[in-house]
Amino acid sequence: MKKKFFIGLIFVMIFFTAGGLYLTNSFNQITGILHNIITLQKMEIQKRTLLNKIETVQTDLLVKDSPHAININVFIQHVQQMEHEVQVCTTCHHAPEITTRIESLEEDIKKYQHKLSRVYTLKADRQRLLQELDNAFAAGNQLADKVESIIAASSLTMSDEVSIANYSIADAKKILILLVTIGPFLFLLISFFFVKRFTHSLSVLTEATGKIKSGKLQFRIEEKLQDEFGQLASSFNEMSASLQEQCDLLQETERLAVVGELAAGMAHEIKNPLAGIKVSMEVLSHDLDLEQEDKEVFLQVINEIDRINALLKSLLNYARPPKPQSVFFDVHQVLDATIKSAQYSLKNPPEEDRKDIEFVRDFSPEVQGIVADPGQLQQVFLNLLLNSGDAIAEQGTITIRTRKISNETIEITFSDTGKGIDSAELDQIFKPFFTTKSHGTGLGLAICRRLIQQHSGGTITAANNPEGAGVTFTITLPVEPVNEVIAR
Repeated sequence: MKKKFFIGLIFVMIFFTAGGLYLTNSFNQITGILHNIITLQKMEIQKRTLLNKIETVQTDLLVKDSPHAININVFIQHVQQMEHEVQVCTTCHHAPEITTRIESLEEDIKKYQHKLSRVYTLKADRQRLLQELDNAFAAGNQLADKVESIIAASSLTMSDEVSIANYSIADAKKILILLVTIGPFLFLLISFFFVKRFTHSLSVLTEATGKIKSGKLQFRIEEKLQDEFGQLASSFNEMSASLQEQCDLLQETERLAVVGELAAGMAHEIKNPLAGIKVSMEVLSHDLDLEQEDKEVFLQVINEIDRINALLKSLLNYARPPKPQSVFFDVHQVLDATIKSAQYSLKNPPEEDRKDIEFVRDFSPEVQGIVADPGQLQQVFLNLLLNSGDAIAEQGTITIRTRKISNETIEITFSDTGKGIDSAELDQIFKPFFTTKSHGTGLGLAICRRLIQQHSGGTITAANNPEGAGVTFTITLPVEPVNEVIAR
């Protein structure tokens, strides 16, 4: 937005600057033309004055021998005035063509003066004097015609200059009108464009803020906003997702607090009485002479008591998991030991519940020692292997893979060929008390996630296999947690 605003502003400045420069140049040109017109006007007046002086001298010639003849001194004064005017004409600035004609006119004036001199100084008969007078008068007429032609040429030039000035003034007027009318309109158009985009983006962001304020944390800005507002919308969506995640985490934390209080209370109020009941039932089952059927009833009660104790222990482990004791160890050795324990556990069920399960190891040689709590990780690994075993009906494969993601992170995956998990339930399996098993407590995977998350940067996720059979649990762990005291 800022870049486009500056581009628009520069465009308007260029528009007005170009118009201003054009007007300045036009005004300078018009001023020069008007100066030329004034000069031409003065020159034309000067030439008309010269023509008037020539006509005055011609008139003096016509009345020379008449009763109206003027004094010779006045005649000489008229001739001198004519000579002065032609000298003034030669000092003015002219075009090359006019200058040539003025110079020729000056020569003709000199010849005319010579003939005038002969008329007044020649001592001859009357016939000769009349001839000289006629020659001088004819030269004066030719001189007057020349001056008139020069005046006509100057007038034509002045007319051309006036036409050019009129055209230039008309063009400058058009540009001035354009700047006065189109300029503000263009400025308003650009301003409207930016204001509209600005206010629309602000309204979208304000509406989104109102949605979040009302508690709709799942709201996202779907509209593609432009420029910085697009980045702001993207950041807003990330903030909304983070708020949703933090809200979910807070809710889970509240549930954990409730579970912790409940677990502590149950451990205090139930555990000791249960231990007394269990001991009493065991004593009675051994001391009393009971039928086999009655002994089975006692045994069932004792088993249910053990089950309640196991549930209490799971609640305590979930609500108050022990802090990880990080040491440096070989993760492959822990995986091998856990796989052997799982194989032993899965072979012990009654004959009718036994399954043919193959364990496949795909360990990367790049993955070696890591820093973590091996006891907690073994608990997580065993829980995942046993869950995979439960998901396989009769025969299947469990594949354990390790690989190095980067110098700081490794990945461990557990893939089975079982029945898989419904897609709608994948987001729920790590929540407390959620289970798909008829005999499960719903705390196993929740405890696994708590233990993994206690390792800084550790995560655990689940996804159905692309082939459509089984589930893959993916664990990412830091090779070495930051800012932890490590026992090696």
